[in-house]
Amino acid sequence: MLQQAFNGLVGGAFYALLALGLAVIFGMLGVVNFAHGAFYMLGAFASYVLLDSFGVNFWVALVVVPVVLGLAGAVLERLFIRRLAPLDPLYNFLFTFGLALILQDLVKREYGVQSQPYPRPDLLSGTVDLGLFGYPAYQVFVLAVSVVVCAAVWVVLTRTRVGMIVRAATERPELTRALGIDVARWVTPVFGFGIALAGLAGVLAAPMRAVNPLMGADLIITVFAVVVIGGLGSIFGSVTAGFAIGLISALGNLYVPALSQTLVFILMAAVLLWRPAGLFGREEALS
Repeated sequence: MLQQAFNGLVGGAFYALLALGLAVIFGMLGVVNFAHGAFYMLGAFASYVLLDSFGVNFWVALVVVPVVLGLAGAVLERLFIRRLAPLDPLYNFLFTFGLALILQDLVKREYGVQSQPYPRPDLLSGTVDLGLFGYPAYQVFVLAVSVVVCAAVWVVLTRTRVGMIVRAATERPELTRALGIDVARWVTPVFGFGIALAGLAGVLAAPMRAVNPLMGADLIITVFAVVVIGGLGSIFGSVTAGFAIGLISALGNLYVPALSQTLVFILMAAVLLWRPAGLFGREEALS
């Protein structure tokens, strides 16, 4: 049970990183970014291409890929997302949905639908003794990176002036504007940062999961459920729900395998019936 629980926390590490990016983007822009899973997939494929074609190892890709995807996300926001922002939110949802399909098909055209292998770095190829059992060192590394990144983001958002402005603009954009703060200037870097988190999750996933064009599509629906459970626009709620859902899914797979694929959605329905804004969300975040 403990080993399965640890598996759940590792799975929750990916949910937390992706949900954090989604929550920041939705909170500030009000955009349901359906292309988030596609950028997660691009992070994994970029790592594979860098290694296969240029011999760039995992450690370099771990830094370079999120930065490049973050810059691409900033350009995407400036050229397209911003133009659609004054319109009904459905337009941006449809745009990001279409963008996800385009990115998936472009990767499929180049690499097919077969999974591409990506080796684990030699430094993390062993196991770590956790007392009652040994656990793969790479999974421990993934969990540690996710916790450190989420904690670092939380510290920046709560302990710095810039972070407080971003957090306020993310969780209560209308009130932040009313206080005279120019929310628009933070939109592009925040959108790019959210995409960079998706790219980071993709790089971390490459040595663990099958690198294929559909890996983002298989994950993004669950991540949306995580964000809804945590509370739309709630940064703390999204991270907490990400780790919790990973843990619950893993234990559910152990004890009630027949419901393992739907357990998260059953939980989402129960939470919405109890608190329509999510566990940590506010009603204002739904407007």
